[in-house]
Amino acid sequence: MPIKEYNPTSPGRRTQTVSAFEELTAVKPHKNLLLALKKTGGRNCYGRITSWCRGGGHKRMYRIIDFKRDKWNIPAKVATIEYDPNRSANIALLHYADGEKRYILAPLDLKTGDTVIAGEDVDIKPGNALPLKKIPVGTIIHNLELRPGKGGQMVRGAGGYAQLMAKEGQYAHIKLPSGEIRLIHENCMATIGQIGNVDHENISLGKAGRSRWLGRRPSVRGVAMNPVDHPLGGGEGKASGGRHPTSPWGISTKGFKTRKNRQSDKYIIKRRK
Repeated sequence: MPIKEYNPTSPGRRTQTVSAFEELTAVKPHKNLLLALKKTGGRNCYGRITSWCRGGGHKRMYRIIDFKRDKWNIPAKVATIEYDPNRSANIALLHYADGEKRYILAPLDLKTGDTVIAGEDVDIKPGNALPLKKIPVGTIIHNLELRPGKGGQMVRGAGGYAQLMAKEGQYAHIKLPSGEIRLIHENCMATIGQIGNVDHENISLGKAGRSRWLGRRPSVRGVAMNPVDHPLGGGEGKASGGRHPTSPWGISTKGFKTRKNRQSDKYIIKRRK
C-alpha cells in the first residue's frame, strides 16, 4: 500500500506520512461483527495504573476476527477489504457459501472477489488455511496457532510472515519474524501468505497530537524525574543517571532477561538473540 506525503504547510505536516488506503473497498464495517470496546486508561480492576502512558484516543468499535479458521471445506468470497483501528493489519470480510459472514486478517495480494477456503486438502494460495502437516516446506504463513484449536496467536501484525522450515515427527520447525526458530505441533492451523499493509512500518506520525489520537500518552524520562520518583532522578544540572538503566522499581531494563515460562523452552530451537 503506497504512502502519502504532504506539503510542509506546518511543522507537524513536514514529516507526516499516512497510508493511501488504496486497498480498502469499504468505509463502514459490518454491524453484526462489532462489539463495544471500553477504554481502561492502563488501569486494572482496582483502578491502579499497571500500563503507563495509555489513555485518551479516539473511540473505537472492536471487530470480531476469525483467528481459528474452523469453518472447514466451505468456500468464502472476499466481499470487502477494510480498515481496523485495533490492529496494524487490514481485515477482509468473507461471505461464506452457507450465508455466514466473518472477518479475517487480509493477506498480501488478496482482492475482492477472490475465493478462500479452510481445510486439509485445499490449494496453497494466500488466504487459505491448513494444518501445518499439509503445508509444503518453505511456504510463507501467518496467523499461526500455538495449540491446536486455540486460534492464531502469532504473526498477526502488518507485513508479518513466518516460514515453515522443516518437519520432524509430530512437530514443524517454524522461523518467526523475530528470527526465532520454534517447534509447533503439526495439527496447528496456519494461513498461507504474508499479511498485507506492508508499508505500515514506514509511516511517520509527524506530531505528538497524532500519537494522542491513538491513545498513547507522553512518556517521561527517568533522569528528568526527582529522586523520590525514579532511581535515575535528581542530581545537579542535567545528570545522566550515574547507574545502569532501571525501571522506577530498580529492576534493570536493558539486557536483563525477564522470561519465566521455562516449560516451553524445549520448543525453542534457536532464540531470537
